[in-house]
Amino acid sequence: MLQFILRRLLMLIPVIIGLTIIMFAIARLLPGDPVGLAAGPNATQAEIAALAAEYGLDQPIWVQYWHYVTGLLHGDLGTSLLTRRPVATDIAAYLPATLELVLAAMAIAIVIGIPLGLVTAVWRNKWPDYLSQIAAIGAISMPRFFLGLLLQLCFAMWLMWLPLGGRLPIIVIPPPTITGFLTIDSLLAGEWSTFTLALRHLALPAIAMSLSPLATIMRMMRSSTIEVMQQDYVMTARALGLAPRLIITKYVARNAVSATLTVIGLYFGWLLGGTVLVETVFDWPGLGLYATKAIVSQDMMPVIGVALVIGLMFVIANLIIDVLYGIINPKVRYS
Repeated sequence: MLQFILRRLLMLIPVIIGLTIIMFAIARLLPGDPVGLAAGPNATQAEIAALAAEYGLDQPIWVQYWHYVTGLLHGDLGTSLLTRRPVATDIAAYLPATLELVLAAMAIAIVIGIPLGLVTAVWRNKWPDYLSQIAAIGAISMPRFFLGLLLQLCFAMWLMWLPLGGRLPIIVIPPPTITGFLTIDSLLAGEWSTFTLALRHLALPAIAMSLSPLATIMRMMRSSTIEVMQQDYVMTARALGLAPRLIITKYVARNAVSATLTVIGLYFGWLLGGTVLVETVFDWPGLGLYATKAIVSQDMMPVIGVALVIGLMFVIANLIIDVLYGIINPKVRYS
């Protein structure tokens, strides 16, 4: 298993190098003058030139890239022209909120999607299967920002069951920061009322983000289950008189879920990169809002930093999926 993990880690090196080159090149080729915007409308040419020299933007592109890569090796993602703070510091402040939202959405999608996929496979071509197909098509087709607005109108404005947005009410003091996840930090601090409030604020954006991956995971799990149920060893287990529930849980589910792992890994990266709209609708202070403000002000260093962090986390997620493949199916370790 150790050699399997090392091979996967070596394969990630050119991916990360290519990601840095692409993102740096795109940021430098975009039109606009970020230094002029940061300096202000009343800045003189001398002040703009001094600001460009301060951030190294007056040097050749290859020199700027070399300084950027050497900074990355020391954990330096550059400095934001807008906030005048290190990008790594800003990302460290905003990343936990995004991770909490994405992990909550994926948890909902996995916990509900995998069992529903098994159920619809067992009841295929019957009313639960047809109902799931309609619901899956609707969940995948509906844009997440529109779904978020509908959830706000229904559960926040009309029924008043859940908050409209944010992570906590303004008047509530957050718990001491340990992990950055408000739900976990409030539990660690023993603040049960704060945990309930954080969970209520997390519910609507997590549901809005979870429906699309939930539908995809459910349909993928259904297809994989139907395929596995037609294998010879499943037929043999039925011929031996084993209970249907035992066959599904012990023989079918483990082999069927391996194909679904790929979808889970891909959706994790997709949700990380697609939180902008949901975070904007629900005023969720995560990487999406941070990147949006940076794009509007043409502050490219935060945009590159956010893209690199999301790309790195996507790579790590796929590495974890590969390891899980090796655990579920040992033959994968030698491929």
